[in-house]
Parts: sequence; structure tokens; C-alpha cells
Amino acid sequence: MGGGCIKATKYFLFLFNLLFFILGAVILGFGLWILLDKTSFIAVIQSSSSALKIGSYILLGVGSVTMLMGFLGCLGAVNEIKCLLGLYFTCLLLILVAQITAGLLIYFQRDELKAEISDIIHQVIVNYNPLGNTENSFGKTWEYIQEKLDCCGWTGPSNWTENVIIRNSTVKQFPCSCLPENATVLVTGFCLGDINPLLTGCMSNVENWLYQNIGIIMGVCIGVAVIELLGMILSMYLCKNVEQEDYNKVPKY
Repeated sequence: MGGGCIKATKYFLFLFNLLFFILGAVILGFGLWILLDKTSFIAVIQSSSSALKIGSYILLGVGSVTMLMGFLGCLGAVNEIKCLLGLYFTCLLLILVAQITAGLLIYFQRDELKAEISDIIHQVIVNYNPLGNTENSFGKTWEYIQEKLDCCGWTGPSNWTENVIIRNSTVKQFPCSCLPENATVLVTGFCLGDINPLLTGCMSNVENWLYQNIGIIMGVCIGVAVIELLGMILSMYLCKNVEQEDYNKVPKY
């Protein structure tokens, strides 16, 4: 009975880590797509947002680590290698602790984080120049967000009146993403016209999106944590119940 339970645990852990390996490959591929794609809107956003490039490197790192963990878990489970199972357990524990720590920091520092984001976006709006070198700014990215979320500015359209170009202009001009599609584009790169006073700021739209999808976000986070806990439990159970370490089981290449 005990041997059958260990065998079932071993193969269940193998399947679990095979899925983990595939997930890591997907994350790695997504990071490579963001980094290397030169044909879609991702290329436009990346050219104006260093954060997207940094995010792609983070995805590459997360995907690589996830694939490595899946490989170690599969190898340790099939060959019943205690050192690999222990290493796999330790990696999962560190990742789980890091996730919980990051979640607590975001929760308790949410007001400071919101203020910092507001300050960053304010600086983007003030210094944005559609025709200038925006390689190290979020200007075009922010215009894309405004267009997709049907909003203007952070707290409201009036934020754009602080822009250097708009403030010194003798005509009323605003980002084209805040105006109708048929608005006239000026030589400054902005569009001619008045902003609809009913247009809301993007902060409220982002908050509404978070409130509407908080259940999904929490469900995904809890699901990932449960999967990690399950992997830790299975690896520790298998590690404690396999026979004494036999290094002849390690594949030789």
C-alpha cells in the first residue's frame, strides 16, 4: 500500500512539474515576443517605454527559473533523487515567501505607491512631446492607454493643461487620444480642439477595472499559491519516503 502511494505521488509530481515546465516555456516565449517583435503595436510601445523592455527581461528570468524548477522536479520525482527534491522544495518555498512578501508590501504601501504612480504620470504629461525623442519616456504608451480606456489625463483632462507645449500655445490643442478621430493634427504633434468636459481621468478607469477584476486577480494568485503548496507537500512526502540516496539513479550523459 505504501509503495503504491509513493509511486502515485511520484508520477503525479512528475505530471505537475511537466505542466510547470510548459508554463515556464510559455512565459519565456512571451518575454521573447515582447523583446524581439518588430511588426506590431508592441514595437511602438517598446520604443517609448523602457519599463516594457525591463518587464520583458523579468518575464525571461521568471520563465527560465520556472522551466528549471519544472525540470528539477521531473528529474527528482522520476529518479527519486532526494537532493533534487530538496532543492525543488527550497526553490518553491523561496518563491512562495517572495510572493507573499511582495503582496504584503503592495497592500501596506498602496497609498505611497498610488502617490508615486501619480507623480510619474504627471511628469510624463508635463514633459511629453509627440515629435521629440520619446525613447526613454512613457508618452506614447500613455497615449495608447488613453485611447484604449477612453480617458484623458490621470485625474482628469485638465492635467494636460500643464504640458509645456500646450501651456505655451496660442491655440487650444491636446493629445489626439483625448479628441475625436477626425481632429486636425498640428505641427506640434498634438491635435486642434477642445476636450469633452465629460471625459474622465484614467485613474478612475484603472481603479474600476481593478475592482471589476479583483476576483479574477485574487483567484489566480490563490490558485498559484495552492499549486506551489501542493508541489511542496508532494516533493517533501516523496523525499521522506524514498529509499536511501542512490546516485546510480542519476542519468549519465
